[in-house]
Amino acid sequence: MLRAAKVVVFLLCLGPLAHLGWLAYRGELGANPIEVITHSTGDWTLIFLLLVLSVTPLRKLLRQPWLVSFRRMLGLYAFFYGTLHLMTYVWLDKFFSWHEMLADIAKRRFITMGVTAFLLMVPLALTSTRGWIRRLGGRRWQWLHRLVYVSALAGVIHYIWLVKADLRPPLQYAAVLTLLLAYRLVAWLWPRRHAGGRSLATLPGSRESSG
Repeated sequence: MLRAAKVVVFLLCLGPLAHLGWLAYRGELGANPIEVITHSTGDWTLIFLLLVLSVTPLRKLLRQPWLVSFRRMLGLYAFFYGTLHLMTYVWLDKFFSWHEMLADIAKRRFITMGVTAFLLMVPLALTSTRGWIRRLGGRRWQWLHRLVYVSALAGVIHYIWLVKADLRPPLQYAAVLTLLLAYRLVAWLWPRRHAGGRSLATLPGSRESSG
């Protein structure tokens, strides 16, 4: 059952690319096809990053531990669409002109932030296998993969700095990311708060300790 679900999710994740290919085949990418491809792949990179961060909250709130089985696939698709997004800029926009690209990275802060977001995803994609989990050890692997938070944040900032007029689309991503990070902060603080309360309750002179 889970294997069949993974196949379905895998094919659904290819949907955005198939849609772009279909539009290109029909010549319906508009007057500026490079811009359409750039925006679409950038959007889907952010969407998949946010989906990766949504797995843990959904797994815990819905009490469906099997959802964690999709996290690796979603993360690799985030990297896949991020690679397409970057290659659209490198290949279709700049035609591999490294001098122009380096100048853009140095002068245009939204490009600097976008490249940062992508580079942070590289070690996550490379160490996503079970073999790397064993090599790094569970705790070190978990710490490394927390870079996904920074990558998602950098991606949202990249989008905000890119937009010149309508900020609503990037701010929607920012709102979702804020909620996901707030959930993690509360989930981290809540047991510590209660553990602190229990520790105080057992001190000499407290009501609970005095009986």
